Amino acid sequence: MPPIQHMPFASFPALVATALGAMRTAGTRKVGRTAAMAALAFSTVFGATCVQAQAYPNRPIKLIVGFPPGGSSDATARLLATALSEKLGQPVVVENKAGANTVIATQYVRSQPADGYTLFSVSSSFAINPALQKLNYNIYKDFTPVALLGVIPLWLVTPNQVPVKSVGELVSLAKAQPGKLAYASYGAGSAGHLASELLLSMTKTNMIHVPYKGTGPAIVDVIGGQVTMMMPTVASSLSLVKEGKLRAIAVSSSKRVSAVPDVPTIAESGVPGFELVAWESIQVAAGTPPAIVFRLNTAIRDIVASPDFREKLIKLGIEPETKMASNDVAKFIRSEAEKFEKIIRERNIKAE
Repeated sequence: MPPIQHMPFASFPALVATALGAMRTAGTRKVGRTAAMAALAFSTVFGATCVQAQAYPNRPIKLIVGFPPGGSSDATARLLATALSEKLGQPVVVENKAGANTVIATQYVRSQPADGYTLFSVSSSFAINPALQKLNYNIYKDFTPVALLGVIPLWLVTPNQVPVKSVGELVSLAKAQPGKLAYASYGAGSAGHLASELLLSMTKTNMIHVPYKGTGPAIVDVIGGQVTMMMPTVASSLSLVKEGKLRAIAVSSSKRVSAVPDVPTIAESGVPGFELVAWESIQVAAGTPPAIVFRLNTAIRDIVASPDFREKLIKLGIEPETKMASNDVAKFIRSEAEKFEKIIRERNIKAE
């Protein structure tokens, strides 16, 4: 029997009838009567859920973003909102609730009714924050994953002034000057910070971390040569690499990136097993009816699979993902949170 979340709504009445018939045939009259009552209860409850899901949505939906307008997460959410509005036949309105590295937005979504009318666009910060801060919410108990839009590769970039063109050359330079070189990040505890620390750990090198308040000011100092390296998202610095203002050394994903296929991965550049990416996911408050989660997951996967939307995501530096059902996304996020927590613990990383 296929998992419930993968089954179309119309399959359930037939499923209940089949199961009921089988139980009556196999059991005694008493057992059959008990089984019939249980099946009837299941059918009634799930039938109500299906009706609710089929009526969903019948009013506008909010899509909460934990960052200010104008950034890549905001741009991705607005693309999805437009496509989801067309798919579901109701307006999907983006609301920005920035602050505390997305904690403010997370607390807000947790406080909303679990009815599918408040969606939450989350980045990897969602899975990083629990290891950095004491929070009044639990990302596993208080939220239900809906869909993964895709992963966001980072890449290792250096100033043109630094005489390295490969990961190996950078590692050699760092080991020749232990503790003297510096690297930039777009904030303590960011994916770029964790990726840099993972690289240093795996190559047994040491650099000084210089956190900045955002990607923009950090990249300015990388270009100027004040710091030796940085690991921003590919999208945030692609134009600068193409203009020759930065040198791209390697990408942080396990596979090469569609937008820059000639740039090798860190793993294939002498650090086997290296992988750390950012990502964009959609969540809802825990308790949202499974049939509604299923409908949203199906709609979003259909949207991401469309050629036009895929192309737009790739231009934003996102490698689209269309294979994950809700339970697959849950496993992915737990795995990512455990990876982040391990790096934070081993490298003694603290929040700003």
